[in-house]
Amino acid sequence: MSMQIEDNNTEYKSLRKAIGKQADLKSLAEVCVAFANAQGGSLIIGVEDKESDPPGNQMIDIAAMNEVVKKLRALTDGVGLVNPEVIKHSNGSEYFIIRVLPSTRTIATTSSGRVLIRVSDNCFPIGSDEITKLASEKSAFQWEIIIAKKITLDQADQVKVNEFLADIRKSDKVSDFIKSKEDSEVLVFYQLLGEDYLTNLGVLWLGTPAQRARLSYPITVQYIVYNEREEKIRKKEWHYHIHNPKELVLDIEKEAVELTYSVELPDGLFRKNIRQYSKEVVRELLINAIAHKKYTISGDIFIEVYHDRMTITNPGSLPLGITKDNILHERHRRNPHLIQTLSDLKLMEGEGSGYDLVFEKLARDAKPLPLIESDFTKVSVTIYSGIIDTDTISILDYIDKHFQLTQKEYITLGMVATEKKIPSTQLAGKLQLSQEDKMRTWIGSLIDKGILITHGIKKGTDYLLNPDLFAQAKLNIKPTLKTIESYKLEALIVEDLKYNGKSKITDIHSRLVEIPESEIRKTVYGMVKKGDLTTDGGKKNRSYNLFKKK
Repeated sequence: MSMQIEDNNTEYKSLRKAIGKQADLKSLAEVCVAFANAQGGSLIIGVEDKESDPPGNQMIDIAAMNEVVKKLRALTDGVGLVNPEVIKHSNGSEYFIIRVLPSTRTIATTSSGRVLIRVSDNCFPIGSDEITKLASEKSAFQWEIIIAKKITLDQADQVKVNEFLADIRKSDKVSDFIKSKEDSEVLVFYQLLGEDYLTNLGVLWLGTPAQRARLSYPITVQYIVYNEREEKIRKKEWHYHIHNPKELVLDIEKEAVELTYSVELPDGLFRKNIRQYSKEVVRELLINAIAHKKYTISGDIFIEVYHDRMTITNPGSLPLGITKDNILHERHRRNPHLIQTLSDLKLMEGEGSGYDLVFEKLARDAKPLPLIESDFTKVSVTIYSGIIDTDTISILDYIDKHFQLTQKEYITLGMVATEKKIPSTQLAGKLQLSQEDKMRTWIGSLIDKGILITHGIKKGTDYLLNPDLFAQAKLNIKPTLKTIESYKLEALIVEDLKYNGKSKITDIHSRLVEIPESEIRKTVYGMVKKGDLTTDGGKKNRSYNLFKKK
């Protein structure tokens, strides 16, 4: 059996954590509670941390395994632990699996009263102020598979049933094993069909408009266009439940002509025009709104188009554990079966949030990062139509044609290119990394390939595009003082003070406006420390001058 990586449904623990003197059943109980409060999962015991196989010659005592399950049940409340099973690995060793059911009606806790939830491969504790949100979230988790109306498959829209099955069977993202199943088995696999009746998800995909309208809160969308004075000039609504999710996305894209506009760039660049909003970004954000919508609360999905930006808003807050500051990395599926279906139909990335694709496409077009806002009732994402830096676009085009880069490297490259020069601490923040040392996989080969260069060391490291690339690309790009090397900036400050005499840092910056004031300040402080400059006055009104040798 090949082992999965840890994710929102899988956790590996060493056998020592469950059996013996080093056993820590309380931490295992917390994992079980976190799984139960999310969408369930598998606790795999007998595989060391960061290993892919169980240790050699490891055997599992079935009586000891059953005792572990018994103790975990005593240490948890509202948690269903089922089907403990010993598995023999291909290397001859054994490990065991305990499956945790999602707790559909109650909030799962440890026996000591701790509440946790599983997000990605982490277990997050829930504070008392978040219990209400968790209760609301739990009903949203289970919405897909509930059979609220007794609608049989024969009563569904047969055209939509046949189209869905045809789309699944021609998708290259679906395995031959699934494609070979009977029609009803395929629908059961995608959780559209229970034993006898359509689930809520089944009604959403396969129902008639009347059946879909009777769902608690089906998908409704408003598309609104504003002029430069933010006056409403066009509106289109989808309120009649005619379309299933795939049809709805395609119809919105057809109607949203304002999102297809492009900007023409001057001659001499590799690309002649760039869409104001990347087609892939619009698709991913639209699908995200449908896939991560909370179907247990009322509210339309809004697509609002302004002269310089587009905002998509969907009902329901970000899931617990996900924030605007970790959305690039965390994976959490409020509607996992809907997301799986959208992914298998090749309508979305299917890796979780899809924000890695959004960040990559925006970075490739030198666009600002998305603005994400969330409260208890809604999530809104704003992307901007500009500002396009044609110099940066030309450099990124040259790099794209001459280097093979990973998605992470493209995201990093776009961030550095648009800033011209960026400190490592600021880059780590943009990449939503808590520690700068985690940035290695995002920088990747950009330094080795000579695409980026660095100034400074450790926390004082700055990243910038390698100026040699401009010459290689034969691009007539005007150099910018923003990326000036420190020794050249020192020489520039010396020349400035020679000509202008004693000056405050703000005065120096007013004459060297292209260089960030923070860079001038850091360089001036360094020159004072080396004895190249003298100071005069207190902290608030301090001025600087050249050191004159006696």
